[in-house]
Amino acid sequence: RHCTDIICCVIFIVVILGYIALGVVAWVHGDPRKVIYPTDSYGQFCGQRDTLNENKTILFYFNILKCASPVVLINLQCPTTQLCVSKCPDRFATYIDVQASYRYRPDQWNYFRQFCKPGFNNPRKSIAQVLRDEDCPSMIIPSRPFLKRCFPDFSTKNGVLTVANQTTFKDGRGKTRNVTDLREAANGINNVLDARSVGMKIFEDYAISWYWILIGLFIAMMLSLLFLVLLRFTAGVLFWIFIFGVIGIIGYGIWHCYWEYDHLKGIPGSDLTVYDIGFQTDFKVYLQLRQTWLAFMIILCGVEVIIILMLIFLRNRIRIAIALLKEGSRAIGYIMSTLFYPIVTFLLIAICISYWAVTAVFLATSGEPVYKVMANQTLCKYANLTCDPETFNTTNVTKLCPGAQCTFAFYGGESLYHKYIFIFQLANAFVFLWLVNFAIALGQCTLAGAFASYYWAYRKPADIPLWPLFSSFGRAIRYHTGSLAFGALILAIVQLIRVILEYLDHKLKGTQNSFTRFLLCCLKCCFWCLEKFLKFINRNAYIMIAIYGKNFCTSAKEAFFLLMRNVVRVAVLDKVTDFLLFLGKILVAGGVGVLAFFFFTQRIPIFGQEVPMLNYYWVPLLTVIIGSYLVAHGFFSVYAMCVDTLFLCFCEDLERNDGSTAKPYFMSASLHRILGKKKLSPKKA
Repeated sequence: RHCTDIICCVIFIVVILGYIALGVVAWVHGDPRKVIYPTDSYGQFCGQRDTLNENKTILFYFNILKCASPVVLINLQCPTTQLCVSKCPDRFATYIDVQASYRYRPDQWNYFRQFCKPGFNNPRKSIAQVLRDEDCPSMIIPSRPFLKRCFPDFSTKNGVLTVANQTTFKDGRGKTRNVTDLREAANGINNVLDARSVGMKIFEDYAISWYWILIGLFIAMMLSLLFLVLLRFTAGVLFWIFIFGVIGIIGYGIWHCYWEYDHLKGIPGSDLTVYDIGFQTDFKVYLQLRQTWLAFMIILCGVEVIIILMLIFLRNRIRIAIALLKEGSRAIGYIMSTLFYPIVTFLLIAICISYWAVTAVFLATSGEPVYKVMANQTLCKYANLTCDPETFNTTNVTKLCPGAQCTFAFYGGESLYHKYIFIFQLANAFVFLWLVNFAIALGQCTLAGAFASYYWAYRKPADIPLWPLFSSFGRAIRYHTGSLAFGALILAIVQLIRVILEYLDHKLKGTQNSFTRFLLCCLKCCFWCLEKFLKFINRNAYIMIAIYGKNFCTSAKEAFFLLMRNVVRVAVLDKVTDFLLFLGKILVAGGVGVLAFFFFTQRIPIFGQEVPMLNYYWVPLLTVIIGSYLVAHGFFSVYAMCVDTLFLCFCEDLERNDGSTAKPYFMSASLHRILGKKKLSPKKA
């Protein structure tokens, strides 16, 4: 063996080093606190240590009614002053009322002014000047914190929406308004709060049932292992039972259609044609026609004949497919360590996802605070322009656009780094896709090398090399990193294009241009098909790389033409394997799911005292079912890779050898008997 696709290997290493450098630069410039902590109108974090806002962890909106403005959807910022406070208001109050009662009720002012700008303590200032200078809110309403922000404390009383048992409130500007206006401003908050309550209950259920969930997943693992072992003996039985079951069901359908056709004979109106009655929304009308049942019977007869003919002409290929499935079970039995390799792939992908997510957050939080003019008036020419909060009140903007504010918008900057943040995010996403595909490719090549060493062992298991999985992993890393990176690169490019198309489709979803939507739909469909084709080619190319050690392009070409020369066998093997593995996943997930259902619903008397008291029994139940399916999928993906590898080895064996003493077959005796060729040459002791 020698190193393959060296140029791509060098590029891959350079890209990884660049990716690390990008992460370091993002770490230097970024600040995740900008995501964790809410930011007030002055760009300061709420709750940040060693600042004036250290004990003020919650964001308060001066006028939450403005949050119902379309400006919120455009700029993702509520066009009102936002202030960090230590707690949310717990009562209704207006600046006018507090100002009027200041002399004999100073405690009300002391409570109200904690929601004003820091340092403001002038209750004699007129309401017009206060609102102009944004010193205090015109009103406060009972609120509670959610996501570190103050939202109205909604509740329902006799089906009526209320806030602190009131249906109306004063807005501090001389008007009495309904609390439904607040609901529009905090649209959807009730559902989110309910979701939070449900989320807490779900968390509690996980906290008291996690070990039972782990036991269920362990049972799923054991069932998956048992199923793979039993496939050596039951693959053919399961397949033929299913096939004859389908033939029997279709046969019954033909008989039933004939019975209905004969039963309707002589009934008035049953001899009409579908064309005579036209289109009807009630499908039962068509079932009263003899022509309908005749059509069903003809269709089912056609399907039955096709299935029987396929079984007759493809019987030998089906037997080969079943024999390969049994051989795959036998190979895994000799190399049991392969069943646990998906854990390595999972850890590699988890590292890639974590690094990508952290880098994306640091990139998104890079830069200095940028302030923009927020105006309620849509005709304000200064709207959405950058501004300086320190000099904003001295400009003409407030005069030309009454109510306009210089509000914190986002973090950015004018440097070269900040200008290309979007490009860096794209690069982050692209390298992430490349690394994930490389991790998957490494797993496929490693497994293929291990199973190929089983097939090409002349005396099984005596000639199987020691530690075949670790040897295959070492070969893949040492010699074929470039080839694996090349295949992963091609796939990552197509996937990035698909991501961009999905983004464009999301952005143009509201457009009325039918041609644009049609073009995007066609492009998405084409690149989806291209991705599926490339995954198929890459998978088989990695198998050939593991067997012969050639470069990616040569291996892909040889694998493709080898498969095309055996296209019928490929189709049969693929469908037989897919059916049996899908059946195995359903059996494992369904069996463990039924057991979990009876356990968590206290229907197993033996464990009646052990069942935890749950808020929702479906939480651990669904977790066990989905987890069992994923566990089975992990084990069966190794099995599928084993079968694909053995199949390519089998095809190569047939083309390169003839069963003579000089060129003996390496296939098992069962496969050789199915082919009915020359006898296997006697194996040397």
